[in-house]
Formats: sequence, C-alpha cells, structure tokens
Amino acid sequence: MDWLRRITAGIAEWPRNVKLFFAANLLYQIGGGMFSVLYNLYIQGIGYDDAMNGRVVSIQSLATACIFIPIGLFGDRLSRRMLLILGALLSGVAFALRALAEGQTALLALAVCSGVFAAFFQVLAIPFLAENVRKSQRLALFSAYSSLMLAAQVLGSMGGGVLADTLQHAGLGLVTSMRLTLIVGGAATFAAFVPMLFIREDQRQSEPPRTAPLGAKSGAEPSEPRSGGSRIIFWFVLAQLPIGLGSGLVVPYLNLYFTNRFGVSLTTMSLLISLGQIMTIVSMLIGPSLSRRVGPVRAVVIFQMLSLPFLLTTGFTNIALVASVTFLFRQALMNAANPIQSSIMIDRIPDNRRSIANSLTQTAFMLGWASMGPVQSYLVTTYGSYWGYAITFSITGALYVCASLLYYFKFREPKTAPGMGGAAAN
Repeated sequence: MDWLRRITAGIAEWPRNVKLFFAANLLYQIGGGMFSVLYNLYIQGIGYDDAMNGRVVSIQSLATACIFIPIGLFGDRLSRRMLLILGALLSGVAFALRALAEGQTALLALAVCSGVFAAFFQVLAIPFLAENVRKSQRLALFSAYSSLMLAAQVLGSMGGGVLADTLQHAGLGLVTSMRLTLIVGGAATFAAFVPMLFIREDQRQSEPPRTAPLGAKSGAEPSEPRSGGSRIIFWFVLAQLPIGLGSGLVVPYLNLYFTNRFGVSLTTMSLLISLGQIMTIVSMLIGPSLSRRVGPVRAVVIFQMLSLPFLLTTGFTNIALVASVTFLFRQALMNAANPIQSSIMIDRIPDNRRSIANSLTQTAFMLGWASMGPVQSYLVTTYGSYWGYAITFSITGALYVCASLLYYFKFREPKTAPGMGGAAAN
C-alpha cells in the first residue's frame, strides 16, 4: 500500500494544468476505447474480410507515422495546448464520420484522417506533462497518466461492448448497434477539448537533460549537446522499432483473435480486453517501485522479458480460459514498462527536443503497425485461425527479445565506482 499512498499524495500536489489535462484525456481515451474494441468488428459486419481490416489498420498507422515528425516539430515551437485542443476536436469529428461510412474509399480516407489527428495526443501528451511538473514527480506522474489512459480505455471498451449488445437485445441489428455505439465514442472524444480550454500555458523554459548523452564520460558535460542528443534519440527510435513491428502483428487484432478462434460474444471479448487493461494499470503503478529497486532500464527489460512466456502460450493454446489468463498477464507485463521508458527518455533529452524525440519514437512504433497489417492478414488467411495466429505471436516474441536486448545494452545504468555512495543517475 506504500506506493498507493505515494501516488494518492502526489495527485494533490499536481498543478491545475495537469488535472485538467487528465480530465480531457479521460474523455479522449473513452472514445478511443470504444473504437478499439468495435471498429474492426464493424468493418466485418458491413461485409468486408480480414484483408480490409488489415488495410485500414495499416493506412491509419502509416498516416499517424507520417505526421508524427511534423507534429513534434510544431510542438517544440508552438503552443502544445492549442495543438491538443485541435487534435481532440478533429478526432471526434473523424470518429463520428467513420461510424457512418461504408464504402471502401470512405473507410480508407477516414482512417487516414483518424491516424493524423490521433498523433496530436500521442506526441504531445508526455512533453506537455513534463513541462508542468518537477523532475522528482515525473515517473509517478507518467505512471499515473498511463494508468488513467488504460482506465479510460477500460470504460470505453467495456462500455462499448456492453452498449452494443444491449442495443441488439433491444431489437437493433448488429451493424446499427455498433454504429450508434461508435457515434457515442466520437462524441466523447470530441468533448475532450472542453477541459483543455481552461489550461493556462506559461512561457516555456528550456531544460537540459539530466544525464549526458551516450558516449559522454561520466561526470563530463557533452561537448556537442545537439549531436549527442541526436545520437541518443536515434537509439531510442531504433529500440522502439521492433516493439512496433511485433505489436503490429498482434495488438490491433486481439478482438478478432478471440472472436475467430473461440467465438466469444462482444460483451465477453470487451470484458476480457478491459480486464487486461485493469491488470496493466496495477502493474504500471507498481512499476516505479521496481524501478527504484533495480534501476529504470533493468525494470523495463524485466517487464518485457517476463511477458514472453504468456505471449507464446496465448498464441498456441486452444483453451479459451488459458488464452484469457495468459493474455491478461502478457498485456500487464509488456505495457507496464511504458511510463518508465517515457521517464528515461524525458530525463535524457532537453525540453526543446522532447516533442521531436517522442514523435520519432512514436513514428518508429507506428511504422511497425503500418507495415505489419498486410503480413498479419496474409498469415491468418493463409494458415487459418490457429497456425496463422501462432506464427504471428511467435514472430512478435522474437522481435520483443531483440528490442529488450538492444534497450538494455544501450541504456543500462553504469555501475557505480566503490565509494561513490549510490547508483549513478539515469
């Protein structure tokens, strides 16, 4: 309970801007949660096959990846608050239109729009929070932020599945019930701009990184901060790419995996995905304690490596209960590292380069999603709902191992010399 008391005490100390942003993000993620659990099922419901789902996911991810860097550059130079307001407004409109679209051209065009507008929150949220709190509060804040995102997605995904089933029981057709639910999700996302209107943005102060870039000697100031910053950003991006590739093979299709392999209902599937997010929330809140014990980089690697046995078991089992349990643990362990990774990156990169650094790492991740959609649909349609998913889960496991090893060897904390009195700052 110690970590829970620390988190609770920290919330009272957070600035007004952070609390308002959390309220906006709650609405934004509720709408996103409804879409994540229902939209590819909606595409199936209006008569398209898995290949179309793969194209929609790929083109949306590619659009997001292409806009990340411009958004990062704008975020370092313009008002992050105004960009976040714009992202909420346009995302809500795009979601509502996607709930009405049925033609192939419209589905793909609106997927591009959603991908572009989603980039605003994905790129700017972490730098916005970092500039509004003290360094000592960041890891706890990022953990709480990631947990809130997942909690809101739980509300959205669980509520979306239940609402769609309820509307069906009331006499509406499958497509109509999902369409109405998706419109509700679009309205929630649109409403996220309201709390952002009350945020006050102060003049931004440039802040140096806490630790020297890779290659700098311990205790020495880097002679070329821009060059060193570019090198460390490059390694953050390269370490994120295999995660994006592996995730793109599995995560966007988990609801299809459970419905195709086990034939679960919309309510059961949305409840299962929501439980996975709840477990992730708990693991994210525990993450800072593990980080203090073993160091943040080792904590990231431990979480990621522990998720692998559960990932592979999920891919190969034919027992719904086993797949459900192992999915829950994989989801919690793999995602628990995210706020720790955000804290490591923010601490090692100066404020005036944080948006572009975050945008580049997000670009690498989304390029993985964009490129893996056709691969996933090919494997599943070619090898069926058992071996197709078994192969994709196995490839994902191999990619996660590569990412963890690269992250450890490039970002591990240097050992402290005897007599120095503690671990080196990370």
